[in-house]
Amino acid sequence: MKRRNMLGVSVFATGAAIARPLHAASLKPETIRQKLKILVAGAHPDDPETGCGGTILRYTRAGHEVVAYYLTRGEAGIPGKRYDEAARIRTAELTEACRIMGARPVFGGQMDGDTEVNRQRYDEVKQMLDEEKPDIIFTHWPIDTHRDHRACSVLIYDAWLSQGMKAALYYFEVDTGGQTQHFHPTDYCDITPVIQKKHEACFVHKSQKIRETTYPEFHEKMEIFRGLEYGSDYAEAFVRHARSPQGWIP
Repeated sequence: MKRRNMLGVSVFATGAAIARPLHAASLKPETIRQKLKILVAGAHPDDPETGCGGTILRYTRAGHEVVAYYLTRGEAGIPGKRYDEAARIRTAELTEACRIMGARPVFGGQMDGDTEVNRQRYDEVKQMLDEEKPDIIFTHWPIDTHRDHRACSVLIYDAWLSQGMKAALYYFEVDTGGQTQHFHPTDYCDITPVIQKKHEACFVHKSQKIRETTYPEFHEKMEIFRGLEYGSDYAEAFVRHARSPQGWIP
């Protein structure tokens, strides 16, 4: 008996052995003739970088366009700083990170720690997707412990539904075991060739002390563990929505 949760992100068979996750790249690079547009949606500066930075680099190095969407500018993310000061600092950091990754930043205009999910916000994100027209979307796991992550995920999900589920939709993990929980990957990206550049992009977020704190505690362990699962030195892992079309992951 198969069960599927209401967001369609997890499928399991009762009483059956757990299946080994499969990589999504049934499409070979040589079959990707058109230039793809990829949207990576995160709640805060550094979310797209830490969750998908290696995959972003693999896409941009293959000649595809990547848009990094930031729902907020991290206004509440620097203790002792006013919101406008923190926003300036963190916007400068993410701009440099995007330069390193070859991505184009886009901003959602919401406030860090006070994100909203309502008709106006649904319309704003839908308009953004209508304008960008991505082929592949990556966003937060919808049951992350951080409420801004959940808001970002459900806003993107609703806009994806409104577009008829045409783009491939994947969920990424951050701080697994801390913020992301119950995450069982379906797809992987080998980020070994770009691991140093990913780290460079993440470590420009000096206001967050990522190099000293969350990276060794969470992200580096995730990269190595997902690499062990996939069979590479380092990997990033994703869950494809059950009703999503198949996307190409480098």
